[in-house]
Amino acid sequence: MLLTLAERSDFRRTGRSDEVEALCAAFAGRWSEAVRSIEFGRSAEGRPLRALIVSRAAPLAAAELRARSIPLLLVQAGIHPGESDGKDAGFIALRELLAGDAAPQVLERIAILFVPAFNVDGHERSGRWNRPNQNGPEETGWRTTARNLNLNRDYTKADSCEMQALLGLVNEWDPLICADLHVTDGADFQPDVSIQVEPINQGDAQLRPSALRLRDQLIARLAAQGSLPLPFYPDLVRTDDPASGFVLTVYSPRFSIGYFAQRNRFTVLVETHSWKDYATRVRITRNTLVGLSELTAEHGAQWLREARAADRAATGLAGERMVLDYRSAWREPGTGDRAEPAGGAGAARTIDFPGYAYTRRPSAISGALVTVYDPSRPQIWRVPYRDRVEPSLSVQAPRAGYIVPSAYAQEVAAKLALHGLACARLQPRAGDLAVDAFRASRVQFGAAPFEGRLRAAIDGQWRAERHALAAGAVFVPMQQANARLLVALLEPQAPDSLAAWGFFNACFEQKEQLEPYVAEQIALAMLDADAGLRQEFARQLGQDSAFAADPGARLEFFLRRHGSWDARYGLYPIFRVDVAPELAAPGG
Repeated sequence: MLLTLAERSDFRRTGRSDEVEALCAAFAGRWSEAVRSIEFGRSAEGRPLRALIVSRAAPLAAAELRARSIPLLLVQAGIHPGESDGKDAGFIALRELLAGDAAPQVLERIAILFVPAFNVDGHERSGRWNRPNQNGPEETGWRTTARNLNLNRDYTKADSCEMQALLGLVNEWDPLICADLHVTDGADFQPDVSIQVEPINQGDAQLRPSALRLRDQLIARLAAQGSLPLPFYPDLVRTDDPASGFVLTVYSPRFSIGYFAQRNRFTVLVETHSWKDYATRVRITRNTLVGLSELTAEHGAQWLREARAADRAATGLAGERMVLDYRSAWREPGTGDRAEPAGGAGAARTIDFPGYAYTRRPSAISGALVTVYDPSRPQIWRVPYRDRVEPSLSVQAPRAGYIVPSAYAQEVAAKLALHGLACARLQPRAGDLAVDAFRASRVQFGAAPFEGRLRAAIDGQWRAERHALAAGAVFVPMQQANARLLVALLEPQAPDSLAAWGFFNACFEQKEQLEPYVAEQIALAMLDADAGLRQEFARQLGQDSAFAADPGARLEFFLRRHGSWDARYGLYPIFRVDVAPELAAPGG
């Protein structure tokens, strides 16, 4: 029967990595003509990363599926092992699809790539209190990897060996749709699952109608099976305060739902609700996977044509304006932003939300207001939903591409290769080139490390310069199917760029500094020698009180204009070019 431990224990328990290995082998043995078990990498602690490729539509090889245009659904479970619904539901759904007990003939039209336990080391760190705000199973895995990294923050920076392996799997198999399976927490309410799909709010606008159809038809199928599905992730505006309502978040590409949109593919973020019992959550996730399989069989051929058209269109994004980040179009009164009038572009709309009665009273423990829900008393909340977003950052993409100088070429090229992005070496004596260089005017480092890195928020601008390039520099062309992802990675101000994740922090550290008494002498000599400089200095003193009150800034005014100043300080070490440079001969 190939039952999971969850089924055999009446959904009190869930299995660990030994069950994943055993079930994957058993599925491949029972349905050898339709199932292949793949080890696509190893975890930080050396455990196999396992996937099943399942189809009756073509031989079980990536090249065969691509050649025959078979739509591929990636089912990613266990990125957060405490949220084990996807692992158990995935095995149940696949067993029923293979046996013909659910959605007959679907596997004759599509392929499914199932990753049951992405964070396999986290699955082994099992404990009773790993998810205290969740109703079952009795013991679950741990949220992060053995190196304490959250894989659902690692898609762009790809620091973990697990994510590097998954990106290799994605590059090889090129799934049309990624279903990322989670369990939400937060407020207690009646809806039992949320479905958020991209590209709806970001990515190629030509894919939006199909993404909306995918979301709405999946929600309709779940509702017909008795669920109360939400078409958005239920982010409260203020934590633990249901009256504040909900806000739509456009997730950046550190997350799965933002990442695949940059690759011109569909993502379905599935979040069952943590306070529903485990049997209910697994059943709903199973229903979601079967529904997704049916929809992929019905519409996948069209969606695949649209995705490939988006790939072709992306090769023409050079020189185009591209949005890199978003914010809510609604403004909270009293925050310094103007609140939009009712009905305005940023106004929140009021929705009827099926919640439960609750109270909010000061806590005897913390002293803060605490929310207590009463699930025995269903209640409709009349709350605002801020579902409009607007661009908060956009850039004009380079007309040709990016150049990475030799000092960073090997590291950056390896990182880009993980994402399926190509680059090529410049000819050995590229020499002095006209480029656009980004110089930081302000860099704010994070107050504490995040996901093992000290993030950097960078202000500055691109400007035309000339730079000499040593042998070994590489060119990264814009003319690529994953051009959106390329810009998201290499534009320094993008929220999940390599620069934002701290890959180039040393470039923004001043290494050579003059003693103040020497700087004073240099400044006086410069004032004596340059009447124009005297006027500029006096003007800035008069116009900028903060500058006038800052001794260090006043000295730096002169040092930045002196020959001793480090011209590379604050220089982002990747350039943009509007004309492709001369490349090295293949093999040269």
